[in-house]
Amino acid sequence: MTKGAVNATLCAPVAGQLNALTTIDDPVFSKGLMGVGFAIDPTDGAIHAPVSGQITMVAETKHAVGIHTASGLDVLLHLGIDTVELAGAPYELAVKANDQVIAGQPIVTMDLAAVKKAGKATTVITVITNTQALHLQIFLKATGVTVNANDVVAVATNPEVALSSADDVVSTDDAIAVAATPASEASAVGDGQYDQLAHDIIQGVGGAVNVNNLIHCITRLRFYLKDEAKAQTAKIENLDGVIDVTKAAGQYQVVIGPAVSDVYDAVIGQLGPQYAGDGAATTQPLPAKDQPTTPWGKVKQGFSSLIGVMTASMVPVIGILAGSGILKGILAALTGFKVLSTTSGTYMVLNAVGDATFYFLPIILGFTAAKKLGSNPIVLAVVGGILVYPNLIQAAGKAATAQITVLGLPTHLVAYSASVFPIIVAAWLGSHVEKWLKKVVPLALRSVFVPILEALILGLVVLIVVGPLITVISQGLANAIITTYNFSPALSGLVIGGLYQTMVIFGLHWSLIPIVINDLATNGHSYLNALISVTMVAQGGAVLAVFLKTRNKKLKELSLAAAVSAFCGVTEPAIYGVNLKYKRVFIVGSIAGALGGLVAGLLRVNNYALSGSLIGFPAFITPDVGIGSNFYSYLISHYGTLLISTVAVYFLGFSDKMVTKKAPASAPTES
Repeated sequence: MTKGAVNATLCAPVAGQLNALTTIDDPVFSKGLMGVGFAIDPTDGAIHAPVSGQITMVAETKHAVGIHTASGLDVLLHLGIDTVELAGAPYELAVKANDQVIAGQPIVTMDLAAVKKAGKATTVITVITNTQALHLQIFLKATGVTVNANDVVAVATNPEVALSSADDVVSTDDAIAVAATPASEASAVGDGQYDQLAHDIIQGVGGAVNVNNLIHCITRLRFYLKDEAKAQTAKIENLDGVIDVTKAAGQYQVVIGPAVSDVYDAVIGQLGPQYAGDGAATTQPLPAKDQPTTPWGKVKQGFSSLIGVMTASMVPVIGILAGSGILKGILAALTGFKVLSTTSGTYMVLNAVGDATFYFLPIILGFTAAKKLGSNPIVLAVVGGILVYPNLIQAAGKAATAQITVLGLPTHLVAYSASVFPIIVAAWLGSHVEKWLKKVVPLALRSVFVPILEALILGLVVLIVVGPLITVISQGLANAIITTYNFSPALSGLVIGGLYQTMVIFGLHWSLIPIVINDLATNGHSYLNALISVTMVAQGGAVLAVFLKTRNKKLKELSLAAAVSAFCGVTEPAIYGVNLKYKRVFIVGSIAGALGGLVAGLLRVNNYALSGSLIGFPAFITPDVGIGSNFYSYLISHYGTLLISTVAVYFLGFSDKMVTKKAPASAPTES
């Protein structure tokens, strides 16, 4: 026998009818995802070792036993289908882990009647779990025949062994090749892009028999395993497509990156839908031992949960936001250089393409946030539509019509286009309102009345309570900022530069936009917009540093697109796609923004159009003067900020370890 060759016989572990794996009503086994092997429908419960070797694994629920042979085979004996749910009751073990056994030795007694009474199949499955590594084929006796326990029923071999060697044990007259995959295809599982990776991850965590449940969040597969010690962490970490592995909050977390939902679908497709947990990983409660006990700990947990939901809701739209931001930046440059007129048809159409995602963002986020929080996505999309309903938006833009009365309650209308926080609150409330409505609305009326009542309640809550509250807070901030700027432009630059992008997260920045527009309309310039522009560059520089430093291909692609968008004046992709997810990146970027704002304030940088960041440089050219001191001050403040932010984040704010590092208290809520 040549080096690496395998030619091993397998015996029937139990008396009964011999069948191919393809006959089993379990896709993990029937598709060969666990390896090649065979199944027996038993006539008695005396289970024997099908091979000689060492017991490597005995499931806590006693329904599965692993044996490693001297020839290198890893053989799994699986007793029944879905019998993990029986918690070991129908089984009596005669062996334990590390015991040596010989083929034919009794190892388990299985109560067939108890298994059948529980509604489970008694099929005894024998598979070789390292089939791919050894490039194995298996040859069985003709299926459908009755065999006795300890009869030789199969030969496992690989291409290095001539088929004639298999004939020595199993006659070709009654032998058939089952799952005999050619060596050239042995490493291929399924035809989907992530099927092979999903298979390798399942094998790495100890197989389906070691999985209780699986959920996923923004970047991670989160396994709840029966025994984490059985997972082969080093093997999983080396898989192409896996960024890293970490453990927290009772979860075995496999970090995938932006493709996590696709990989999750592939894993569940192989495990079966019974293993799928709640996809809204951000709402999974922490185990009792990890629950914070101090007030500050609870505040941090709540904030982390909020950030987790916000980033998770934004992930599906990051790409279109980045592209829209780039388009808007290009349009700003074209209009700044008088290449396009804002009244031209070309500009109007291109601006609609670039602006639509932002304008209707509450509708989009209503849908994505609802999916994360367990609300009705369609209802929340409708609530988002209420927030950007044209008549309400138009009324909110005029002082004379912004103050209305709703059901006798005074309400101040707010323009919610491009807002994030109000619809996130609505989605969170929706998960509770819907449950309450289902309790009080008769079953026969639910399909019609629950959705419209939920939309009505959530719309009123946001319009009457959440919106005005945000208005009061943001107006207070705006007044404070104006007062600060009048007192000291440098101090104002420091404050705005450091806090503006945080205001963006909560939708509080909209109170400053009217001030900027009013300044431009009445004075022809805006110092405030110059300071805001610096913060865009700061967050862009922060995400650029991530692009330059990370070795994660997916994160690198996302970071570059987000940086370009930020330099075009749209920071949402940078904030929600990268910086806020790795909090220190956002914090360091905000500090750089504060320093850049300080410099811009000291230099009294002025802005002459509703544009900014790097692509908006024409807005800093003084009209009727041209390139002069103001433009040079723009270059110093903005490119200085870019340098500070990029260097600081590169050396102090980010490392690839942060992709997987997570505090236990916040593990379920982050990506």
